[in-house]
Amino acid sequence: MKLEKVLNILMWVLLAVSAFLIVSLTMNLSDNEADPTMGAWINTNLTWSYILLGASAVVALVFAVLHTATDKDAAKKGLIALVFAGVVLAISYAFASDAIPQFHGVDKFVADGSLTQSVSKWIGTTLYATYILLFLSIIAIAVSSVYRIFK
Repeated sequence: MKLEKVLNILMWVLLAVSAFLIVSLTMNLSDNEADPTMGAWINTNLTWSYILLGASAVVALVFAVLHTATDKDAAKKGLIALVFAGVVLAISYAFASDAIPQFHGVDKFVADGSLTQSVSKWIGTTLYATYILLFLSIIAIAVSSVYRIFK
């Protein structure tokens, strides 16, 4: 019960800080793009958003790990999902080619170093992974429909 109260107070404090920052930003908006006050409030709000996003991501990961560590079925399902993702990634990587594709303007990307054989290999890997997962999704939908008919 005490933890709930602390979390509830923390939530209200975060809400109050967020509301203060938003009101302060709207009060300092101007048409002058070079206004340093407006730029500072925009940066402050963006920093606050990044802090909230990072904190919520950390909390979500911590609670997911705690749930997985305390529940053996959840740990088993999570491990199966990771193994499945690894298999799909390995198959996709094996099929992908590291040849740089030829299209209009490719020389610009090769010249500035943003398109290398490694990048091309990983682009192919993600495309093959997308195709494999799409194919498996279509099969799962078809099998579940047939299963419902016979059930």
